[in-house]
Amino acid sequence: MRRYTRKHHSSLILLAVISIAVASAIVVFKVSKGLSWHYLASPWTWTSTLGGPFSSRHVIDKRKEKAKEYINLERIWNDDSVKRRGKHRDGSLEMVEAVLAKARALIREASLNPSNSSTSELPDSDYVPQGDIYRNPHAFHRSYLLMEKMFKIFVYEEGEPPLFHYGSCKDIYSMEGLFMSLMEQDTRYRTWDPNEAHVYFLPFSVVMILEHLFDPIIRDKAVMERTVVDYVGIISNKYPFWNRSIGVDHFMLSCHDWGPRATWYVKELYYNSIRVLCNANTSEYFNPKKDASFPEINLVTGEITNLTAHLPPSNRSILAFFAGNLYHGKIRALVFKHWKGKDNDIQIYEKLPVGVSYSEMMKKSRFCLCPSGHEVASPRIVEAIYAECVPVIISQNYVLPFSDVLRWESFSIQVAVSEIANLKNILMGISEERYDRMVENVKKVQKHFLVNDPPKRYDVFNMIIHSVWLRRLNVRIYS
Repeated sequence: MRRYTRKHHSSLILLAVISIAVASAIVVFKVSKGLSWHYLASPWTWTSTLGGPFSSRHVIDKRKEKAKEYINLERIWNDDSVKRRGKHRDGSLEMVEAVLAKARALIREASLNPSNSSTSELPDSDYVPQGDIYRNPHAFHRSYLLMEKMFKIFVYEEGEPPLFHYGSCKDIYSMEGLFMSLMEQDTRYRTWDPNEAHVYFLPFSVVMILEHLFDPIIRDKAVMERTVVDYVGIISNKYPFWNRSIGVDHFMLSCHDWGPRATWYVKELYYNSIRVLCNANTSEYFNPKKDASFPEINLVTGEITNLTAHLPPSNRSILAFFAGNLYHGKIRALVFKHWKGKDNDIQIYEKLPVGVSYSEMMKKSRFCLCPSGHEVASPRIVEAIYAECVPVIISQNYVLPFSDVLRWESFSIQVAVSEIANLKNILMGISEERYDRMVENVKKVQKHFLVNDPPKRYDVFNMIIHSVWLRRLNVRIYS
């Protein structure tokens, strides 16, 4: 691969103040000279394990040393000279933006006027989202149907397997490979005409790069840098789309712990592009205004059939259960310190006894503990949902998957690290009525975490696509 030599251009960093229906937050975009951006209002908010709807102010605070480079978005948005400066009209981009503008207006209408018959009675033969598992079921439903009708993704063909267009479809990083495989085969969203695309997918696999190029003894992480930098250099020299938007309408996806690190080496990829990550850690500059969180799903054998279980709450005799490695982060160590062997109602194991099934223990438990390990994401969250066991999420700075759509508080319990010692009181304090309601919500939300091949509407593949769709709706690119 060729080394990527960046073209000299002056960069501006935009400090965008965005109004959203539920909360206000801040996001940073870096924009090239000659481009103008408009960040539109969204009906969505985000949930993180910070204790409520997410504000990315702390992301900005950690970058105060760059504050002198920031300028106000409105100054550029209203500066017609910026829009005209040395730019020819891009007819295909204007058509793409016209489609997105229409989608924004329709979603906003559904959000603000849910009782309007045009938004509340949308035809859908498969599923009409309703109930308290959604932040705004009308806006989500409208958005999802528009996504199916309009959204187009161009997958760059450059690169050869196994580093590109391929990934493992089993074990803890299975979702990276599965998404890659399903995206390659997709006929609904994938377009072969890059001029009609709304977003562009960079199909490199962090898991495969590390598996094939990373030496565990030498531990030279520069193999990621060389691969990613070279790839962006190739597509930016061959196509106009990366340079046109400085990467904002491009996305990468990784479930590896080092997924965020892989984006460090190209500043536009790190600051501008949509990063779809399992390791959605705001303390590591994950920004939910432009980045998307997706679930870590451990498909041990790669099989995707019979993933869910059905056992009534009355047959669940264990209050709470966890099994996993003690030496896998500070949060787990605290769980073991306070609860391993201390209370029969809370069963904690580093290694299950011979003959005891992990999946059966989850099916027998009312609550399944999902503490973070070395990184924030945990496959136990989805395992709990599959087992119809209410997830108890113990984490810090974790933006939960699809939380711009889903109300995680309706089907999970979030316990602060400082409250681990009080865990039993918290769980015992949940009324039977509330618990039964949460179990029903876990059953309802299962469909959004199921893996299907080929994909089915509203499943995990489509929910990941929807997360990317929302991030693309958040920004307008002027031609």
